[in-house]
Amino acid sequence: MDGYSLQAGAVAGVKHLRNPVLAARLVLEESPHVLLIGEGAENFAFSRGMERVENDLFSTPERLLQLQEAKAGGEIILDHHAAPLDERQKMGTVGAVALDLAGNLAAATSTGGMTNKLPGRVGDSPLPGAGCYANNASVAVSCTGTGEVFMRTLAAYDIAALMEYGQLSLYTACERVVMEKLPALGGSGGLIAVDREGNVVLTV
Repeated sequence: MDGYSLQAGAVAGVKHLRNPVLAARLVLEESPHVLLIGEGAENFAFSRGMERVENDLFSTPERLLQLQEAKAGGEIILDHHAAPLDERQKMGTVGAVALDLAGNLAAATSTGGMTNKLPGRVGDSPLPGAGCYANNASVAVSCTGTGEVFMRTLAAYDIAALMEYGQLSLYTACERVVMEKLPALGGSGGLIAVDREGNVVLTV
């Protein structure tokens, strides 16, 4: 998402794109839409020169084991369920936020989603205001966690609103959302954010 223009681009349900964030940027820059899904998103990206890769590129022994364990236990596993910063278990969401020299903010989020989710499920990552948000007036945010709760609370936008309209600091706004609002609805997660002054927060 572009904090200067408030334009956003996203893709979901793609199986043959090595870098979905690059496809999302193409949607932002070269289409009139915000979100493209599935085959339509892939064909759009291919038509603009993105490489097609086989889906098994994304299958690793670690992810296969995680899926087998989730199915055996009849559970859905978040990609951040392990201890913070345990690299052996961090296999899901990647987020980035940026502030340039001109004061422009931007944010991006990419994920494979929950393990053992229902086919067709789309999470918060591609939804502006839920898993990702940027506005030059306040903040750029990229989130990870219980996607359904991030969608119901519009967590990323909520941080921007708390800052812009509630005059909260970046730290206080992030803490309120992650430590209070998400748990109140049974959710959990974390985020990375940078405000227009260059302050950075990582909340988990």
